Amino acid sequence: MLGLFGALSLGARSLQTQQQGVEVTGQNLANANNPAYARQRVEIQSSIPLPTSIGPEGTGAQVVAITQVRDTLLDQQVQGEASITASLQSQQTALQTAQTNLGEQLQSSSSSANATSDVGSTGALASDLSGLFNAFQDLSTSPSSMPSRQAVIAQAQQLTTQFNQLDQGLTSLNTQLNQSVQTDVTSANQLLSDIAGLNHQIAGTDPTSGAANDLIDLRQQKIETLSGLVNLQSATDSQGNTNLSVGGQLLVAGSTVQDTLQTYDSGGGQLLVRTASAGTPLTLTGGSIAGTIDARDGALKSLQDGLNTLAGQLISQVNTVYSPGYDLNGHTGANFFTGTNASNIGVNPTLANDPSALQASGVAGATGDNSVALALAQMANTAQAGLGNQTFAESYNGTITGLGASLNSVNTQLTTQQSIQTMLQNERSSVSGVSIDEEMTNLVTYQQAYQASAHFVSVIDQMLNTVVTMGQ
Repeated sequence: MLGLFGALSLGARSLQTQQQGVEVTGQNLANANNPAYARQRVEIQSSIPLPTSIGPEGTGAQVVAITQVRDTLLDQQVQGEASITASLQSQQTALQTAQTNLGEQLQSSSSSANATSDVGSTGALASDLSGLFNAFQDLSTSPSSMPSRQAVIAQAQQLTTQFNQLDQGLTSLNTQLNQSVQTDVTSANQLLSDIAGLNHQIAGTDPTSGAANDLIDLRQQKIETLSGLVNLQSATDSQGNTNLSVGGQLLVAGSTVQDTLQTYDSGGGQLLVRTASAGTPLTLTGGSIAGTIDARDGALKSLQDGLNTLAGQLISQVNTVYSPGYDLNGHTGANFFTGTNASNIGVNPTLANDPSALQASGVAGATGDNSVALALAQMANTAQAGLGNQTFAESYNGTITGLGASLNSVNTQLTTQQSIQTMLQNERSSVSGVSIDEEMTNLVTYQQAYQASAHFVSVIDQMLNTVVTMGQ
C-alpha cells in the first residue's frame, strides 16, 4: 500500500497537476483576443498504480502533455480561401485604380447589361470625343470662321491630352503593379525562410511539453500570410515539419529552404514569377501576386489596347479625310493628327499657331466650301472597319464597358468569397478559439481541485504528526 509518505506524494502530484491546469487556462485567457492562437488543454492521466494484495492502488494523476485544439483540415481550408480572397482583392484594387484614371463612373450592378447602360455617355474622354465631332459640325456651317476653326483645334488638343493622360496613367499603373509583384515576392521569400526556421525550432522541442505550441501558432500564421501572397500546398511530415510547395515546386522541406521565388521579365516589361534556383516558371492561381498579374495582363491590358486601337483609328481615319482638303491659303496635304496611338497622339502644331491652315475645304481656293469639315463631322456616326464596324463612341463605350464588367465580376466574386472565408474562420474559431466562459469554468474546476488536494495534503500531514507523537 502507499503508506502515509506515498499518500503525501500523491497529494503533491495532484497539486502540481491542478496548478498546471490553472497555468494553461491562464495562457488561454491571455490569448483570448489573439486570432493566431489555438487554445491549449492539459492531458491528465492516472499515475502508475501500485500492486497490492487486494488489487492495484492508485497513485494519483499527472499531466502527460499540453496539447493544442486544432483542426488541420480547417487550417488548410482557411489557408486556401485566404489565397483566393487576396487574389480577388488585388484585382479589385488594380481595376478600381484604372477606373479612377479613366474618370468614368462605371456601373457596379450585378449584371453586365446594367453595367453598360450609362458608360460612355459621360466622362472626360467620351465628352471630348463627342465635342470634337460637334466642333467639326459647327465648322461645316461656317468653314471660314476663325472662332469655329479655333474651337476645332482647341477641342482636338483637349481630346489628345485626354488620350495622353489616360495612357500615362495606365502605364504608371502597370509599373506600380510590377513593383507590387516584386515586393510581394520579396515578402514571400522572407516568409519561406521564417517558416523553415520555425520548422527547425519545433522539431527540436519535446512535443508533449507544450513548448512548441506557440511556435506552431506562429508558423500557421506565417503560412496563412504566405498563402495571401501565393497559392501553396502544405504537408506535415512525421517530424512535425510543414513542407511547402508552390506550383508543384518544393520550396520548403523541413528546416531547409529548397528554393525561393524570383521575378523575371516575360517580355515588354511584364514581370512574372519563377523559382530562383531551378528557373521554373510558375503558374500561380491564387494570392495577391496572381491577382495582380491577372488584372495587369487581363482587363487592364485589354483597356490599354482598346484605347490605343481607338486612338490609332481616329488618327488614321481623320487624316485620310482631312489630308486631301485645302486650307484658307490653298495649301493641302498636311495631317490633322500626329502620332500613332494613345501615348503620342497630338494635333499638328502648325494649326495651333495658324487656324487658317485648317483644311476644311474640298476645293482649292473655295474658302466657303465645307465638304471636308462636313465629312469629318459625319464620321461621328460612321462605323469603322478597324473598330469592329463600330463608331468611335461605340468603340470607346465597349472598351470601358469591358473594364466595368471585369470590375463588377470581381466585386461579386469577392463578396461571395469573403462570406465563405468568414464562415470558415468562424468555424475554426469555434474549434480552436478561446471561449472565456469555458475557460472560467475550467479555472474554477482546477481551483477547487487544488484546494481539495491541499486539504488532502494537510490531512496526511496531521496523520504523520499523530504517528510521530505516538512514537514519543
